[in-house]
Amino acid sequence: MIKDHRPYYIKKAWYRLLHLYVRYKLSPQLTSLGKHPFIVKPWHIEIFGGPVSIGDHITLLGCSDKKTRLTVWSDKKDIRGISIGNHVLISPGVRISAANHISIADSCMLASHVYITDSDWHGIYDRSMPPKETHSVMLEENVWVGDSAIICKGVTIGKNSIIGAGAVVTSNIPANVIAAGNPAAIVKSLDPDKPIITRKDRFSDASKMTIALESAEKEFLAGNTFFGWVRSLFWS
Repeated sequence: MIKDHRPYYIKKAWYRLLHLYVRYKLSPQLTSLGKHPFIVKPWHIEIFGGPVSIGDHITLLGCSDKKTRLTVWSDKKDIRGISIGNHVLISPGVRISAANHISIADSCMLASHVYITDSDWHGIYDRSMPPKETHSVMLEENVWVGDSAIICKGVTIGKNSIIGAGAVVTSNIPANVIAAGNPAAIVKSLDPDKPIITRKDRFSDASKMTIALESAEKEFLAGNTFFGWVRSLFWS
């Protein structure tokens, strides 16, 4: 792990800069952005078209070599676009491409390089034109999608279900199961007697979480100085 040499007040200033970027650059591209977003490196998050709506407590991560892209490709005016609920985690490299509607419910988690689409984007026989039909995609509450999985058009994934890394989901997956493979198939059912702790359960108290994070950062960065930080930029 690379040591963070910044003093705490420098890091707080950095957070304020991120907040300004989100407020004036990223947020205007969205139909709505809920309360308490946690967005890392927002300049590596690309939004094209609309509507795109995001709920409260989003964790949205960008990375220089893994652009996160939320895209609505349509010339229609009455589509629902991309709808993202509360407490959702979207990791670097995720691509969500809608021609009509993709819905991601509360507390879902998307690992790096997940791809979700509601269209084939080219006709089977006339490949010069996009197909006329699209089929909505729905991830129900608390779905977890593993690294590099692909969710295809018309798919609904039921509540609490897990999609394994690299899976290709071409048909509906019921609630409370684990599915994997290409095409994805059920490999295990979840134990109904075991409670599932969701992101909403863990992170719903924003004030408490903010205080805990600030306390941890102050402790972690204690002893760092401005000149030590500047020195680290050139000699670390």
